[in-house]
Amino acid sequence: MSQLVLLDVSSNSLHDCWNKYMILTAINLENNDLSGIIPNSLGSLQTLESLRLRNTSLYGEIPQSLENCTALKLQDLGDNKLTGIIPPWIGERLNGLNVLRLRSNEFHGNIPSTLCRQQLLQVLDLSLNNISGDIPSCLNNLTAMAHLGSSMALIPLAGITYTVDFIGAIGINFHEHLLVVWKGFEREYGNTLGLLKSIDLSCNKLSGKIPRELASLQGLINLNLSRNMLRGSIIREISQLKSLDSLDLSTNNLSGEIPESMSELSFLSMLDFSNNNLSGKIPSSTQLQSFNATSYSGNPGLCGEPLRKCPGGEPPKMPNNGGNEGDEGLFEPLWFFIGMIIEFLIGFWGIFGSLMINRSWRYKYF
Repeated sequence: MSQLVLLDVSSNSLHDCWNKYMILTAINLENNDLSGIIPNSLGSLQTLESLRLRNTSLYGEIPQSLENCTALKLQDLGDNKLTGIIPPWIGERLNGLNVLRLRSNEFHGNIPSTLCRQQLLQVLDLSLNNISGDIPSCLNNLTAMAHLGSSMALIPLAGITYTVDFIGAIGINFHEHLLVVWKGFEREYGNTLGLLKSIDLSCNKLSGKIPRELASLQGLINLNLSRNMLRGSIIREISQLKSLDSLDLSTNNLSGEIPESMSELSFLSMLDFSNNNLSGKIPSSTQLQSFNATSYSGNPGLCGEPLRKCPGGEPPKMPNNGGNEGDEGLFEPLWFFIGMIIEFLIGFWGIFGSLMINRSWRYKYF
C-alpha cells in the first residue's frame, strides 16, 4: 500500500489503528474510538492536505511534529478531549490552511496572534473551549474572509477534486465535507464548502472589546462571539459586513446602544443580541424588526419594536373618561382666559365708573 494517497475509514469501530504512508494526501478517521494521543508519526506525512480526526476520543496536546505537514489545507480535530494551548506554529508553519476546526475540546490560553498570518483561512472554529484573553485585532489579516463572494465553490487539493465519489482518469475524486454550527444547528457543508466564510469563537472565556478591525472582513457570512465575557459596545463599523447572514453576540457583557448602521445589513437571516446590557431604542429597519423579541431579550434597557415601546415615543394623550370629560378638558384654557377678562373689566369699571359718576370722589382722586 505504498502508493496509498487517500485513507477514509470514518464511522467505523477503529481503536488505536495508526499507520504510516509517506504519500498520503487525505486522512479521514472521524467518528471512531481511537482513544489515544495524536501520534508524532503523522508529522512525516508532508504531502498531507486534509486531516480529519473529529470525534475520535483523542486526548493530550497537538504534537509539534504536525508543523511538518505544511501542505495541510483542512484540519478538523474537533469534538475530542485535546488539551493545552493552541500551538502558535499552526499560524507560523501551516500557512495554506483553508479550514481550522478545533471545536469542543479543552484548549486554554489565548488565541495566538500567529493565526492572523493565515491569509487563506475561510473557516475558523475555536468554539466550546476554555480560551481566554482578548480577540486579536490582527484578525483583519485573514484576507480570504475580506473578499466579497468567491468564484470557487470547492477547496482544491493537489490531484484531488472534491466533488463526487469515483475514480477518474487523472486522479481520485472525493467528496469533502465539514460540519459547521450554523444558526444554532449543526449543518454539513459539502460542494459549497469553499464558499463558506465563518468565525466561531463562542462558548469560551474571551474578554475585552470586539475589535473594530473585524469590520474589514467584508466577506464574512457567519460571526458567532456568543457566550463569552466581552464588554464594551457593538462596533459601529459592523455595517461594513455586508455579506453577514448570521450574527450572534448573545450572553456577553456588551453595553450601549445598537448602532443605527445595523439597519444597513440587509442579508441577515439570524440575529441574537440577547442577555447583554444593551440599552436605548432598537434602530428602525425592515430587517431588524423582522426578528422576534427573543433576539433582543435579557437587555432591560432596550426598547422599541419588537420589544416594548420606548418612553416618550408617542405624543401625550388627554384623559378621556366616557368622552364628556375629555371634551370639557379641551375648553378649560379658554374659560380661564374669558374669566380673567371679565374680572378685569369688572374691577376696572368698578373704580373708573364710580369716579365718573361721583363728582366729589373724582375731585378728591385727582
